[in-house]
Amino acid sequence: MSDEPQQQSGDPGNGNRTPRDLSAGTGAPAGQAGAPGGQKGRTGRPRRTGWRRAVPTWRAALATLLVIALILIGGFIAGYQLVGIPPANPTATAQSNVYLYKDGTVIARDGDVNRQNVQLAQVPLPVQHAVLAAEDRNFYSERAVDIKAMFRAGWNTLTGKGRQGGSTITQQFVKNYYLGQEQTVIRKIKEFFIAIKLNREVSKDHIFEGYLNTSYFGRNAYGIQAAAQAYYGKDIGDITTAEGAYLASLLNAPSAYDVVVHPENKAAAVARWHYVLDGMVKENWLSASERATMQFPVPDKVKRSTGLSGQRGYIVQAVKDYLTTHQIIDEKTLATGGYRITTTLEKKKQNALVEAVDDNVMSQTSDDRTADRNVRVGGASIDPTNGRVVAMYGGIDYTKQYVNNATRRDYQVGSTFKPFVFTSAVANGSRTQDGRRITPNTVYDGTNRRMVQGPNGPTGYAPANEDDVSYGPITVRMATDKSVNAVYAQMAEDVGPDVVKQTAIDLGIPKNTPDLTASPSIALGTATASVLDMTGAYATLANHGRHTAYTLVDKVSKDGENLTLPDRSTEQAVNREAADTTTAILQSVVENGSGTAAQAAGRPAAGKTGTAEEDKAAWFAGYTPDLATVIAVMGQDPDTGVQKPLYGALGLSRVNGGGAPAQTWAQYTGAALQGTGVQNFDLTLERGAEEPYLPTDEATEPTDTDTPFAPPSDTSPSGPAIPPTIPDESEPAIPPGSPTGPPDDEFTDGGDNGDFDDFFPRGVGGARRDPASTPVPNPLPAPNRP
Repeated sequence: MSDEPQQQSGDPGNGNRTPRDLSAGTGAPAGQAGAPGGQKGRTGRPRRTGWRRAVPTWRAALATLLVIALILIGGFIAGYQLVGIPPANPTATAQSNVYLYKDGTVIARDGDVNRQNVQLAQVPLPVQHAVLAAEDRNFYSERAVDIKAMFRAGWNTLTGKGRQGGSTITQQFVKNYYLGQEQTVIRKIKEFFIAIKLNREVSKDHIFEGYLNTSYFGRNAYGIQAAAQAYYGKDIGDITTAEGAYLASLLNAPSAYDVVVHPENKAAAVARWHYVLDGMVKENWLSASERATMQFPVPDKVKRSTGLSGQRGYIVQAVKDYLTTHQIIDEKTLATGGYRITTTLEKKKQNALVEAVDDNVMSQTSDDRTADRNVRVGGASIDPTNGRVVAMYGGIDYTKQYVNNATRRDYQVGSTFKPFVFTSAVANGSRTQDGRRITPNTVYDGTNRRMVQGPNGPTGYAPANEDDVSYGPITVRMATDKSVNAVYAQMAEDVGPDVVKQTAIDLGIPKNTPDLTASPSIALGTATASVLDMTGAYATLANHGRHTAYTLVDKVSKDGENLTLPDRSTEQAVNREAADTTTAILQSVVENGSGTAAQAAGRPAAGKTGTAEEDKAAWFAGYTPDLATVIAVMGQDPDTGVQKPLYGALGLSRVNGGGAPAQTWAQYTGAALQGTGVQNFDLTLERGAEEPYLPTDEATEPTDTDTPFAPPSDTSPSGPAIPPTIPDESEPAIPPGSPTGPPDDEFTDGGDNGDFDDFFPRGVGGARRDPASTPVPNPLPAPNRP
């Protein structure tokens, strides 16, 4: 036996070494307790705990990145190999769009291609630079695809900053020439690879030339040569730098920036034009001194084919605008053609409207009268039950008068706005400054140039009545018949101008209508809503306060497939009592006031006349229970486009809403409803609306404006004494000289009611007159001006 000590059993070869502590070694079993620093894995590193376990290791991250890179590279290679450059897209030659009446009868066709290709050398270099400055300033130095711009555009779209383009000129040419305008992922992928291949196979000049020849510039002009002819009547080689900058601006929004068709968009178009020129200066393509001398080059009038003559062109343009503004289809896609568009227009009613305008307006003009050169007419008619536009008159001929008078928003609506003020008063339970509830029988001060009074005293606004006529105390119903400005300006202040504005918007007036401002002057119709806008609002009144946004389109299809149209819901814009009570006082306008000519329709009718400032437009807006129509006669210089007064037009000293507009309305309405049953108004009125109060002849007779009506000594100097309204059940009669009774449930201010003089404080047209001393007269005849 050996003299060496024997090894311990189970640890051979360990000799006399101290046994290692397995719990501290690298070979400790996973999960063994007592290991300092926590548990360790097979590699000997401490295991991750807590949130660190969710963070991948650098090896895992690197592996993931490598896999993604391999997928992207493989996808790029596969896409590049699989996607070839196709032949030119047949739809690069646009088809015709067909516009139809509701019954399927053809109204018009458009979309005949207006294109003439030119070589790049034929395009002046400054014009080329203008296009580059507008669309892609780095075109000649950049790659075919700008990845950063694409991601930026996608991010801006996703984050709600609006749809933005991220395509280079190369990509846009590929879309125009090889593919199409469809907004799909597949199309974008194809565009991506075709652009890269094309950029490797052809020159930048070739791509740029193709882009200039395939881009859409509006006015049915494809390519820059057609655009030069359409906007300036000259070949592209003769286009100046300023004109070229305007043509380049159009690429961003072709029809919207046409300042002739859409004069209201001129500010935006000019701003875009400045942007292009400034870009040329920045890129050293234009000197600052030459830039400083340039003036905006207003394009020529629209030259239309005879296929869009008469009303056809107005209808086509209005329908296009409707489709694009409601995002049913974008303008460039529509321009590719092939769409079948069924409108809401009814051929019988459309023809009746044209005939009525011809008979009552255009046939009354004469070449011997200079003023008749300025006459323009706009008209629109809507079915109140569903908001469908059944007829529209845009002008005498689209090839002669290119601006649609039914949709333009640059003429004041005048007193046709006043019904919205009264509707708002009833809908909101409004009261006069002295606490009287506003009804058709509420008495106001109709003194000419009477200062409008607010809660804190005079507002500084004192509007004149038509022809400076003073009426003295007058009911709301009679003030509506006579269209008394002093009454309605004060009423707007009583209701609250901001409240009136919101009511008008609820009824259908667009909130972005120019000059729709919340001030007492809103009552006098300073806003410039379109004829079509006003028709939609009056249709809401005719439909008992239920509003349905108007539509011009029933159906849009292409290749047998229908496009999705927006949902059109009906909402209760104002309560029925407010709308119906307004209808009741507008019936009085037709029966006794300035709109008596409308009686010739032979139907129960309600309506309101209106005159724009300086007599530049005369309106009649009215409705029967089943049809709402607005007619406006406007004055505009045919050469300069400047609005002109209608003095002397139609052989009249002045044109007013109760004349040609109301007569046109009556003839059209009678013809449009011929063969249908007569419907009567079914009205639900506010309390107190049915109880007439007629002031004295003395009180309502126009007064001498040079000698203001003197109020009694114990009344406010702001206006003449006013007799009370006839009280309803909630407003007990107040004998003269006795304390007032408590206010009804709708009005409590906690203040001292006091006696009669205290109940009608300064600022509301003076104190009431003793009703016992006020005899009841016959209504006065309507004045000769609305």
